[in-house]
Amino acid sequence: MPSADWKRPSPRLRRARHLEAGIGTALAALVVGGSFALSSAAKGAIAVACVLAGGVLLDVGLQRRVGAWGYLEREDDLLIRRGLLVRRLSVVPYGRMQFVDVTAGPIERSFKLATVRLHTAAATTDARIPGLATDEASRLRDRLAARGEAHAAGL
Repeated sequence: MPSADWKRPSPRLRRARHLEAGIGTALAALVVGGSFALSSAAKGAIAVACVLAGGVLLDVGLQRRVGAWGYLEREDDLLIRRGLLVRRLSVVPYGRMQFVDVTAGPIERSFKLATVRLHTAAATTDARIPGLATDEASRLRDRLAARGEAHAAGL
């Protein structure tokens, strides 16, 4: 499998993950720093520094996680790779797809991104492709649905 064929999420997903990590870190710093500052300013400052360090680690982890996602459309199936510590490669045959969903939360919508989620008969299927541009997500959904119908008709 040549690596040039693998498609990746939009670079805007990285910015969205930066925003999520920043908001979470700021809220945690306010709560933790405020709680410890009631007893002493030094404890509050140390707590805020620890939360900020944790926020930086969270952001680095989220950025690496975004970089691990990829998908490859093949003749009979779709490959989806993901994972940092545990690398996963999901193979979803087009004929096994029941329906394809496109979802977007508020932060994704603000960055004009969407997630394509594939549903199969298997209860444990976690086949999703996050961070696609909304127009690409719609095109991929339609392409996968058409391929699914064509392959299911041949069964």
